[in-house]
Amino acid sequence: MGSSPLQSHLEPLTSLMSEPTSPFPTALEWEGQPQPGVWVTPPPRPRWWLHILLLAATFLSTLVVGARIYANFAAHQPAFSFNDDSISLFPVEWMWQAPARLMHGLSFSLTLMFILLAHEMGHYLYARHYRVYATPPFFIPFPSLIGTMGAFIRIKGPIPNRRALFDIGIAGPIAGFIPACAAVLVGLSWSSRLAGSSVPPDIEPGFPLVFHLAARLLHLSSPLTSLSLHPIAVAGWVGMFATAMNLLPGGQLDGGHILFSVFPKLHRWVSFAVVIALIPLAKYCWAGWLIWAVVLWLTSHHPPIPRRPELSAARKWCAVFAIAVLALAFTPTPINGASGREKWPDIRNDLRDGVRHLLHRR
Repeated sequence: MGSSPLQSHLEPLTSLMSEPTSPFPTALEWEGQPQPGVWVTPPPRPRWWLHILLLAATFLSTLVVGARIYANFAAHQPAFSFNDDSISLFPVEWMWQAPARLMHGLSFSLTLMFILLAHEMGHYLYARHYRVYATPPFFIPFPSLIGTMGAFIRIKGPIPNRRALFDIGIAGPIAGFIPACAAVLVGLSWSSRLAGSSVPPDIEPGFPLVFHLAARLLHLSSPLTSLSLHPIAVAGWVGMFATAMNLLPGGQLDGGHILFSVFPKLHRWVSFAVVIALIPLAKYCWAGWLIWAVVLWLTSHHPPIPRRPELSAARKWCAVFAIAVLALAFTPTPINGASGREKWPDIRNDLRDGVRHLLHRR
């Protein structure tokens, strides 16, 4: 059958459509051109020696503090009592006189280290799950009331989406809250009444709601303020304090990451609201809130994270659970008698004396 005039006009067009021209060079054409270089940067190797060194140093510092707390518990004194002149805040000389006393600090040290490790490993394992590069935990030894300033991990890789940010952020507080609850229950059940001759402690902790619920669950007949806390209960108190601080909804804290995952547009405004709320708390409850207000203000800007995929309903319920954990672990007065209104005169006098001393030396 002969071709129609229409087919003869369409033949050049159909030949172009059946043999499309690629905008990229073919393999033969590519061989003669310079090849672009592609570099894949492997993640840096963890400095395991540094992590192990900090872990050992933190274990030792909390062991020393734990031995002092146990000495107070054995004498039926408040946990943070320093009335014995031979036992200081960080009693290195007291420990050097009888190194066997270190064994008494194991209950506090091991419990606290496990709570901190559980918290950080929650972050670390979920970061590995989402293929986000993160360092192993860094422990921070510090000769202080509790022997440490906590632990942290560094996330050095990009977080792919808000779902990953949510999981990584919430995993730490939940993983640390569970052993902290166990420490509170066990420690309170092993605590005893204060001796009748005990004097008021130098530092009196304030107890969050979870302590009061645990005391009611254990049917304790004595109020918490009249107990000589077992070292495990003290470790639980530190764990609850760390959990509450990390769940504050703002900045780059765990609570801030959770907030940004759920309500990214509200993150900055909620962060500023928390900063404003912490200022009167610093004046009337605990002066340390001022430091946390500064931290939240400096980290109020959250880096952008891809929105998709959306958070599931189960994750939103987990966010509600995080709010409940914050309510259980938070107390506006972690240390009684340490409000800004009470401490500012002492701080002002110390600063004045320091300035006078410097001027006198000149």
